[in-house]
Amino acid sequence: MRVIHIILTSLLLMSAAIAQASPLERDTLATLIMPPFSLGDPVNDNGVYSLLNSGGAEAGYVFETEPLAPLPGFSGAAINVLVVLDLEGNFLDVRLLEHNEPIFVSGLGEAPFHKFFEQYPGLSISSSIVVGTPYGDGGSGGSLVYLDGVTKATASVRIAHESVMGAALAVAREKMQGISTQPPAHPKRDYEEALTWDDLVTQGLVTRKTVTNAEIDQAFAGTLWEDDDPEAKDDPEGRYLDLWVVDLGPPAIARAVLSDDGFTELQEFLSISPEDEPILVVDTARHGLVSPDFVRNTAPDWLSAEQDGFPVALRDSDLLVDLSPDLPDAIQDGAMMILRTDRRLGFDPAREWILNVAAIREHGMFQPETETRTLTVKHSTDERFFERPGVVKPVPAWLEAVRGRQGDLIVLTLFLTVLTGVLLFAQNPLANVPAFTPLRLAILAFVTVFIGWWGQGQLSIVTVLGVIRTLYEGGSFAFLVYDPFSLVIWGFTILGFVLWGRGYFCGWLCPFGALQEFAHHLGRKLRLPQYDLSPLWDARFKALKYLLLLGLVATVFVAPDNVDKAAEVEPFKTAITTLFQREWFYVAYAAIWLLSGMVLFKGFCRYVCPLGAMMAIGGLLRGRKWIERREECGSPCQLCKVKCSYGAIRKTGEIQYSECFGCLDCVSIHNDQTRCVPLIIANRRSQKRPQEAAE
Repeated sequence: MRVIHIILTSLLLMSAAIAQASPLERDTLATLIMPPFSLGDPVNDNGVYSLLNSGGAEAGYVFETEPLAPLPGFSGAAINVLVVLDLEGNFLDVRLLEHNEPIFVSGLGEAPFHKFFEQYPGLSISSSIVVGTPYGDGGSGGSLVYLDGVTKATASVRIAHESVMGAALAVAREKMQGISTQPPAHPKRDYEEALTWDDLVTQGLVTRKTVTNAEIDQAFAGTLWEDDDPEAKDDPEGRYLDLWVVDLGPPAIARAVLSDDGFTELQEFLSISPEDEPILVVDTARHGLVSPDFVRNTAPDWLSAEQDGFPVALRDSDLLVDLSPDLPDAIQDGAMMILRTDRRLGFDPAREWILNVAAIREHGMFQPETETRTLTVKHSTDERFFERPGVVKPVPAWLEAVRGRQGDLIVLTLFLTVLTGVLLFAQNPLANVPAFTPLRLAILAFVTVFIGWWGQGQLSIVTVLGVIRTLYEGGSFAFLVYDPFSLVIWGFTILGFVLWGRGYFCGWLCPFGALQEFAHHLGRKLRLPQYDLSPLWDARFKALKYLLLLGLVATVFVAPDNVDKAAEVEPFKTAITTLFQREWFYVAYAAIWLLSGMVLFKGFCRYVCPLGAMMAIGGLLRGRKWIERREECGSPCQLCKVKCSYGAIRKTGEIQYSECFGCLDCVSIHNDQTRCVPLIIANRRSQKRPQEAAE
């Protein structure tokens, strides 16, 4: 039977590994977060994300249990649960995602299982949460928090509960209180040391806790329950608790405690449960270890554990092994239990941990009132019996981000390199192409679809404000590397400042600007009337974007928590990032600008855009005048000025580069023998000279 048990358990573990589901995609996970919260960025490689409040500030953590605590259920597959914690370790949401538990799949139905998880919100991971009912069915005065199980499926919900708590505690240990994130220690399987029971006691490898009847009476003194233990009154010097605790994980210690057969049986158990740490507890006094209602192979109802302030999940191993005959008779005859806890859930056996023993008293005959006192036992096992697996150093965040978007980055870099090269070295040939306008619109369509909607590379003033805030507060700029796609665009944009000023980004790389240009062409196609402001009002409104930029920068210092709200003056998030999947008022705001673009050429870009204002200021880095001019430009010829929809050409013919979007329309006119007035006049003169000479 032992061999059959090992084979069946091994098959179960293998099937669990095969059946392990992939974590949800980020976009799918984001839809499961209930407003006013939203999903933030990943915070580690185990599928843990930050939780953001309505203002965009970090409010907690979101994760699935399977990557963190893949405990197999009865089907062999892990039960995957979505957990949302706040920064204080309170459950905000716990929701079943995926499972294959037979009792629910083909028995009770899904509803009871889903309902079970509705009990978590409002509870804290720092509480000792168990599945079951309070002792004695009375009001519990103890520290245990009880969850109602599901009739006929108690084991499944307990596994689910351990998965939830294990994953939550793993996140808490890593993220919430600066607790060490080093891998838990594992017993050295090949470490040999001849030890006796006396050696274990002398070296502190066995912990003993004794409590007399008088001491437990004192713990309940002055309460309703002070007279509810007659035995303690009759024998005050007698022992209420005489508890021995020893970690049997290290083979050298287990050999000193167990008989040869018991040691062999324990090693067989550990061979199929290699992540479990076995803890032997023995009580030789009258308290005992568990209540009469305890069910084997479940969590002990009178015992709990904690480490670093967080509970440790204990469970009966259901092992009845023989102790070494060299142990004292009192221990041989005591109440014994081997508990197990999963090291994958964060328990580190090489560091101190605490075993809590519940001392419970009842008052009354019918539905008695209960009260609990907790007796604590601190235990630690020397580090020499353990080893820690090598820590795999994670790749830098920027490298991980690059790997995740490698294909997109290659396409983006090629596109930007070609575009930059063409604009730098082949500007005139490009402007001279007969189908220049359709070609430009094709480029802008690529920018909208690939860079904007697909790549989420719409640059925003939010990034600029974030950099300013980081400079002011002396923080880290690491946040920039989490979006390598946008970072590449920023790199080319900064290069564009030197070569073209504002025109490179605003005219060629802004997805929302491209949408406005499409709106303009649509308005022309529909023959809608086109409106232009007078030169005076045009100049006044162009100053508005600089005032908005100044106001946003001031917000960084005056009300930094409101920066994201203030930055909604940009409709980029609505039109590009979320593809209009937002509240109606955001959608209406973006739509107003696009519709207005059908009759007022790129009004948002010219008059309102704070990012455009920043780009214009950045354009001061421009080191050259890249648009050719002639002496006749402006005097007498005003054609380019009239044709410039941006109003970026002065009457003198000079280009106002802070307002130039690099559309190349004026370059196209400048090179066209049939449109450029100075060229037309020069051609006519050159044609007249041969005629005059012939006459």
